[in-house]
Amino acid sequence: MPHRNAPLTETGRLRLARCVVEDGWPLRRAAERFQVSHTTAARWADRYRRLGAAAMSDRSSRPHHQPRKTTDEVEREVLRLRQEHRIGPLRLAVRCHIAASTAHRILQRHDQPPLAALDRSTGEPIRRYERARPGELVHIDVKKLGRIPDGGGHKSLGRAGGHRSRTNGAGWAYLHTALDDHSRLAYTEDLPDETAPTCAAFLVRATAHFASLGIRIERVLTDNAWAYTKNTWRNTCRELGISPRWTRPWRPQTNGKVERFHRTLLDEWAYQHPYTSDHERMEAFTDWLHWYNYHRPHTGIAGQTPASRVTNLSGQHT
Repeated sequence: MPHRNAPLTETGRLRLARCVVEDGWPLRRAAERFQVSHTTAARWADRYRRLGAAAMSDRSSRPHHQPRKTTDEVEREVLRLRQEHRIGPLRLAVRCHIAASTAHRILQRHDQPPLAALDRSTGEPIRRYERARPGELVHIDVKKLGRIPDGGGHKSLGRAGGHRSRTNGAGWAYLHTALDDHSRLAYTEDLPDETAPTCAAFLVRATAHFASLGIRIERVLTDNAWAYTKNTWRNTCRELGISPRWTRPWRPQTNGKVERFHRTLLDEWAYQHPYTSDHERMEAFTDWLHWYNYHRPHTGIAGQTPASRVTNLSGQHT
């Protein structure tokens, strides 16, 4: 493939060379006809004369000799350290006494994926999946979040002014979330605990909410928390016609979509700015969740909004 700044394509070079070699055109006439320099016309004509039509493609610009090329021993050491310790180019460079850019090129040359694309525990590439339709699988999880006492917590008053003892603290908020795997549409409630009856009641309300949007939940995926393994949860799923699924033990990545939603929730709502009370923060949450579902471009679905992936869902432009 010709260089993007090349004045001639491979076909153009061949035509020029044939005009000179086979038809006997003077070099200057051919150069003027094909709008290239005299030396360029001479180069392609000479290559065609010696090597034929196969020589009309670009040659590699890599030098024939590289006396300062990184040795094979260093490359093997970089790959070994990457495999054993799962560290990036900067730390690899320090350990191997090379430049970070060199370590980066070695990893690229050997098709090593970025650390973000690897499972932290096993080092294996993360296998991403997405269900084909809304409701086919809904991820459910609970995020525990400290409540804000009236007057503000440490983020607004500082550590000294916002300190509360364990006995008179504001307690915890348990944010229960149901997230659709296909669309990333989210439904979240602030509840007082994460017991089995609370989780089961949340599932009933989440099912009704998704049904109001035209989504029938077929399966739910949870971790192996105590509340999700009790008969209360199983019976509720059976009554709703939902098939329960559980992640493998010690593998929270399986439920990674809702885990990632909770991280976004903390970054863009809970810790976005200091709140003076828990009531103020929860009032802001209603608007944030609507924005997330209907207006926020989601990088996991190519910049679409979750609502845009649900057929005939209203409210996308309000």
